[in-house]
Amino acid sequence: MASNTGTVTDTETETKTKRAEIKEQYKKFIGRKILFILFSLILIFIIAGIAVTLGSYSLTVTEVYSKIFHGLFQSEVHSIILHDTFPSIFNKPDVPQEIWVIWVIRLPRIIMGILAGIGLAIAGTMMQGILRNPLASPFTLGISSGAGFGAALAIILSAGFVAGEYLVVGNAFFFALIPTFIILGLTRYKRATPETMILAGIALFYIFSGLMALLMYFSEAEPAVEAYFWMIGSLGRASWSNLLPASIMLVGCVIPLMWKSWDVNVMGAGDERAKSLGVNVERTRIFIMIIASLLTAGIICFTGCIGFIGLVAPHMCRMVIGGDNRFLIPASGLFGAVLLLGADTVARTIIAPVILPVGLVTYLLGGPLFFYLLARKRKEYW
Repeated sequence: MASNTGTVTDTETETKTKRAEIKEQYKKFIGRKILFILFSLILIFIIAGIAVTLGSYSLTVTEVYSKIFHGLFQSEVHSIILHDTFPSIFNKPDVPQEIWVIWVIRLPRIIMGILAGIGLAIAGTMMQGILRNPLASPFTLGISSGAGFGAALAIILSAGFVAGEYLVVGNAFFFALIPTFIILGLTRYKRATPETMILAGIALFYIFSGLMALLMYFSEAEPAVEAYFWMIGSLGRASWSNLLPASIMLVGCVIPLMWKSWDVNVMGAGDERAKSLGVNVERTRIFIMIIASLLTAGIICFTGCIGFIGLVAPHMCRMVIGGDNRFLIPASGLFGAVLLLGADTVARTIIAPVILPVGLVTYLLGGPLFFYLLARKRKEYW
């Protein structure tokens, strides 16, 4: 009896020790995820501060942060923002040139880069999660090509869903949603499997890309060039009037995606296991697809079709912090902002004073970077 009692006690001690070790390892792993998120946030502030200093009007990082901080409490700066947002209502204020350069020319571009990087990366993260496909992104699902066709239609033929100054933006937004609803319509006749959705998205990508190329082929030179630059993607048209709707769309879409993050974690183990744990797989997949598409459309209708952020950022974060979407969503969003801000900084300086479209830089840098990450990975991370 004494021997049996001693064996039981030793077993309980070992079990407690193992539990304590597992808890300690879990805390360290959680700490690494939080540290990566904080590191990405710090990188955003550093790159943004450097980006504001770049240009023909010379400024230092210290001056930039000082003027931004003090500008938050100055009525002149508030007047600048109101004039840039509603030029027909508020008159242009008389302010020093450096204030105008920071708050009207450079800061909206940088903030739009942050919002676009966050939105595209999060949309790509969720699309990869629900489809369990490492190549899923707003591009491969045809959303970006749909937006590009809508913008080209507005630029070349002046035809679209809305009129006036928002013709291109409104057209791009509505046409970005068309691939999503076509895919969802197909799932009513076929089961909403990841394979069905990704294949339908690739087919729509080629259809809209072909239609866009056809429009550009028969158009005159000037509209074709404008449509081409919109198709590549740029932050050059960013303004305070664009930042408000983009911010509202970002916040309104990220909240429900975070709410569904645990369901996506469960779906990663397979549809059957997710159903056994109470997750409505088809409804969740359709819901997330709609929200992620709205998020993508709400971004690219202002920036154009910026590529690779929604594909590369989730993979890089997944390699570092794993696939838990509760942490992967904010980490991918912040790191996507880092990548896009960095790419835009390169686009503005590499052959200054000529400013390249940021989408061109993401194409040239994103492809080799993604290939390098895949070639050097030591273990399976997906």
